[in-house]
Amino acid sequence: MDLADRKRRLRRELRQRLRAVAPGQAAEASRRAAAHLAASPELAGARRVILYAALADEHPSRPLFDVVLDAGRPALLPRPGPGATLEVAPVARWEDLRPGRYGVLEPAAASPGSALAPGDLILVPGLAFDREGHRLGRGRGWWDRTLAAARGVELTAVGVGFAFQVVEAVPHGPGDQAVDAILTEDGWHRTRAGREP
Repeated sequence: MDLADRKRRLRRELRQRLRAVAPGQAAEASRRAAAHLAASPELAGARRVILYAALADEHPSRPLFDVVLDAGRPALLPRPGPGATLEVAPVARWEDLRPGRYGVLEPAAASPGSALAPGDLILVPGLAFDREGHRLGRGRGWWDRTLAAARGVELTAVGVGFAFQVVEAVPHGPGDQAVDAILTEDGWHRTRAGREP
């Protein structure tokens, strides 16, 4: 079985498990993950925090957004940018987000965009993660290209998901970008690989 087939199989398995998460279970997991974020040195040391607006089958992100604002850190969310990468733009209120071209909530077009920068804490969604730091996304490569474009920039990339999304091994190739840590309702998992300098 080649790399693409192994990724497809794992994506199918995790999507089934994510669809089975009850709304109350998802809300409680997100509340607990947000509490872990609030108490973390990663948040305390962040210059800015980049988050995502969760899709229906992703780990909810609104509680994380509220924690970031409560900590007095600028919260930025992504939208499609140049070169098939993501740019990030500041968001003061969740209610200011608007559906973008893919139906994902994103900052308004009038909000000035920027690239990832030194000191950023990036909370990245994914379908699966492993303890080496490998991440399986949805297959379009937006986050991988964005993190690759920021190679050499001192920032911290953190995968966010439910505890069951941390699996034994994530199939990965040369274009797949690792994360430095994983945040779930069970707390922080520091990875062994991290991002390449």
